[in-house]
Amino acid sequence: MLSTSPACRRLTLIAAACLSLGAQAADDRESLFGDDLPPMKNQAADQTEPSGSGIRGFIQLELARTTASPDHWSKMRTRADLGSQGRFSDNVKWKLGVRVDYDAVYDINSFYPQAVRNDQRSALDLRENYLDINASDNWSFRLGRQHVIWGEMVGMFFADVVSARDLREFILPDFDQMRTPQWAARAEYFGDDFHGELLWIPVATVDNIGKPGAEFFPYQPLPPGFTARYLHEDRPTRNLDNMNYGLRLSTLKNGWDISGFYYRSTDVNATFYRAPIDPVVSQEITWQARRDRISQVGGTLTKDFGDVVLKVESVYTRGRSFTLLNITDPDGVARQNTLDWAAGLDFTPTADTRLNLQFFQRHFFNHHPDLISDRYENGYSILLNGKFLSNWEAQALFIASANRADWLLRPRLTWNFERNWRWLIGADIFQGPPLGMFGRYDQQDRVYSEIRYSF
Repeated sequence: MLSTSPACRRLTLIAAACLSLGAQAADDRESLFGDDLPPMKNQAADQTEPSGSGIRGFIQLELARTTASPDHWSKMRTRADLGSQGRFSDNVKWKLGVRVDYDAVYDINSFYPQAVRNDQRSALDLRENYLDINASDNWSFRLGRQHVIWGEMVGMFFADVVSARDLREFILPDFDQMRTPQWAARAEYFGDDFHGELLWIPVATVDNIGKPGAEFFPYQPLPPGFTARYLHEDRPTRNLDNMNYGLRLSTLKNGWDISGFYYRSTDVNATFYRAPIDPVVSQEITWQARRDRISQVGGTLTKDFGDVVLKVESVYTRGRSFTLLNITDPDGVARQNTLDWAAGLDFTPTADTRLNLQFFQRHFFNHHPDLISDRYENGYSILLNGKFLSNWEAQALFIASANRADWLLRPRLTWNFERNWRWLIGADIFQGPPLGMFGRYDQQDRVYSEIRYSF
């Protein structure tokens, strides 16, 4: 029986061990895991703060069942996200974090290839691990593995160019769970209504796209009658040429929060390069994921108008390559310069209701005729969220292309049934053509549930 299988016994042991660690910690998690903002200046140090704050975090059980034929369990994961923070002195603080995952679905069935099972069965990942050093009233430094978030729109990434992401579940997880910290040195200057940020990433972290055969592996388009072979991903070497660096400046004037940035990096996004083929003698196409060297200039704007918040993000990217549909092209990609931008309005009709509307666009300046995308790719999203009966919350997110019938619908219901306990049920529904952003996952519709204990 499933309840006596080795996989389930391992799941139970992991959960029990992590809960025993969490029992000694405080209830409020926000002070540790909500600390993505830079340290505030010109504030007196809290002399009563202890040198360490115990272990905080959460334990979460996640279940998902893919409903397309053949329907199957696609996730039975236990996740423990643990961390601690403290200080060595008034001017030097530290933070440590680790995540432990075990997914029993890869032990109870053989639906996935061995490479996928090895990749996604279990993981031990470092999260944020850094030192904060307050050098003066105006300067501070953060050294170590850290999140660097330069933009945040609903449902998709635009100005958030520094963050690497775990894309093995596409863009479905919460962004704080998707983002992967970078090993970085960050210097920040704080002035009157001004914030400057210098960033250096000596060893870059890039997106995790998984292995062929996984639920959301980004398969490339194939002509009829052809087969595909995927080589091991070509990861950037650790040398001076592949280091990332950037500058971001922001100001707050008359309620307008405005920022601009420049970022030079090895792209976190993967581009699939194709080996040359002769379609007359071979029906196999060989792909390899590589990372382009890119430059990005962008900015953000936010303004609070009371019950309505305006948010705009834009990024110009130079040097990124995109897949071509022409199989006679030597490497199957073309370098394109693009402008991505998004504008959103956030409404709060009542204290317990939120409505977010967004429009976004990608413009290809030197559009290649064999690209999958049009010269102007337009889209929109609608998010509706509301609380009811004191401890229930309902939410629906709809993201769609305006160029074609390609969309993603994500309804979910959350019940905060006890203090520190949350239960969630939802669905992810994809629809669209095989070459669409969402339609390519038309056979990955799923229902899911999560239960989380925070401490």
